[in-house]
Amino acid sequence: MKTNTMKINSSEPGRELLASVIECLSEGERLLSGMDAEDYTRKLPVAFNASIGGHYRHCLDHFRSVLHAAAGGELNYDRRERGTEIETNPRAAVLASERLREAFAQLDPLCLGRPIRVTCQTSKAAEGSQMADSSLGREIMYSVSHAVHHYALIGIMAGMMSLTMPQGFGVAPSTLKHQEETARAA
Repeated sequence: MKTNTMKINSSEPGRELLASVIECLSEGERLLSGMDAEDYTRKLPVAFNASIGGHYRHCLDHFRSVLHAAAGGELNYDRRERGTEIETNPRAAVLASERLREAFAQLDPLCLGRPIRVTCQTSKAAEGSQMADSSLGREIMYSVSHAVHHYALIGIMAGMMSLTMPQGFGVAPSTLKHQEETARAA
């Protein structure tokens, strides 16, 4: 597995935000690098019959949607590619994640303020999907936060399967920072 550590230049607006995507995807790649297909695809009834592969594919779908919006100005979270090899093969998921990470590394940080139109079905009672205005940077923030929460679910599922998780996997960055500060103060 290749690891990409993006050098953060705080004088360049938006660079930290792009680095957070790369960090998040790299964490997922570290998890999957040691996982076999059986564990990756195992459906757990207590977890709504979901699999780690399904959760990870879902996270990648969101990141892919953001990249499409960077090129076209419209983001649709309802477009998902269910049942793909990314959902059933951890190696395919790592490759897809690496490609996304590389694409985010190439994004111009100045494009993060660009306005975009977001589509997402937020209510099962409503007809169709809802739309809102946003920015590319805001949706990157959302997608990273969304992935961290799915990583937490993956962590719980992996724990139920007695799998070893990377340190801090699925824990919000602000929580990790707080834990470090508390440990230093003790």
